Parts: sequence; structure tokens; C-alpha cells
Amino acid sequence: MPNPNQKKTKTKQPWPTQKAMEQVYDLSLWGGNEKEFYSGEGSHNPEMVTPYINAIQAFLSSFKNKLTVCDLGCGDFNIGNQLVNYAKTYIAIDIVASLIERNKSIFKHSNLTFKTLDITKAVLPTADCVIVRQVLQHLSNAEVQCIVKKLANYKYVLLTEHLPTGEFTPNKDIISGQGIRIKKQSGIHLLKPPFNFKPIYCKELVRISLPNNKGEIRTTQYTVF
Repeated sequence: MPNPNQKKTKTKQPWPTQKAMEQVYDLSLWGGNEKEFYSGEGSHNPEMVTPYINAIQAFLSSFKNKLTVCDLGCGDFNIGNQLVNYAKTYIAIDIVASLIERNKSIFKHSNLTFKTLDITKAVLPTADCVIVRQVLQHLSNAEVQCIVKKLANYKYVLLTEHLPTGEFTPNKDIISGQGIRIKKQSGIHLLKPPFNFKPIYCKELVRISLPNNKGEIRTTQYTVF
């Protein structure tokens, strides 16, 4: 019987970003066992995970009727698995097909669906709320712009980004891959050019300071309409 954690061969002719993300898991660039999928410390370190989970669970629990949630870039689903029960329907998306197949074999909830999509190109599922946790930070400005246009279709956007501490120049461009803008003393700020996202309301839900001057992980709730 195949091991659900065992990595599979790459799909043929992958999209450039898909290829970069497959390489992250194939080479265990974010850590973990080389035979398993691992989405990095940000998805597993309790000091980072617990405050985030508490904040998102509190947000989702604040509604009388549960929301339909779309998780863009669900990774190994260590985070999403702790949020599924707070949603009416939970749609988890990632660009790495073998990762999604692995997730399907492990995580079983009646309200949970997994999909393999390139969120920069695909038509995204309809939902009340979209979660984008430490995804945009890995993408070029052109790809982020493609996603931002689609975020306007969701009433609530829960965005998490790794940012420098204090003042920084937002939205410096990068090549999509495992790295992020923190190396350029920059980070994603959707309200600033070139993205100019225009929600009607925004609120910081949680901020986690990282040790050794490595910045902070900030989660913001945007109400779009």
C-alpha cells in the first residue's frame, strides 16, 4: 500500500511557479523529513501557529452562520486542519498536485474539498472568506497582481505575510520561489502601489514577532464589501 506521505514524481510540463514549489517539497527546502511533505516552521512551530489559529478560529466563530472558506496555498494542511470545523465548507487549494493528493488521503472531513490550481491563472471557487497565509510573499508582483484582482470577489480576506519590523519599502519585486521579500527589507502591503487593494475595512488580527530580528508575521482581516 503506498505511503500517503511519499513524494511523487513531478507532473509533466509544470507552470514555472508550480515547478518552483514542487522543488521546495522535493528537496525539503523548508525543512522536514526528505520523504514527507513539510510546509516549514511557519506551519508547525507552536509559537507561530498557536496565536494564528486562535485568531482565525475566533474570527470564524464570530458569525452566527458559518462561512464558506477558500484556503489559497494550503500547504501540508497542518494549519487548515485546525480550521475546517469552523467553516460551513472549506476548500483547500495548492499548486503542487502530489501535495494535494497526499492531503486528500490523510484529511477526511465531510465539509472539506481539495483542489490543485494555479491561483494566478485559474478561476477560483466561490466563498465568503479567503485565507491567504504566507503565499503572496513568495510570488512576483505580476503574479500577486493577478491574485489581488480575484480577492475582490470575496467579502473577507484574511492575509498573512512575513514583514520586516518597523518601517520598510513595500512591494519590492522578486522572482517567484522559496525566497521572500524580507531579504530586500520589504514585504507585501496590498494597499500600496502597485496593488492598490481597496477594502472598505481592515483590521490587524494578530502579530507575531520573530526572534533574532527576523521580522514579524502579521495577519490582517480585510472586509471587501
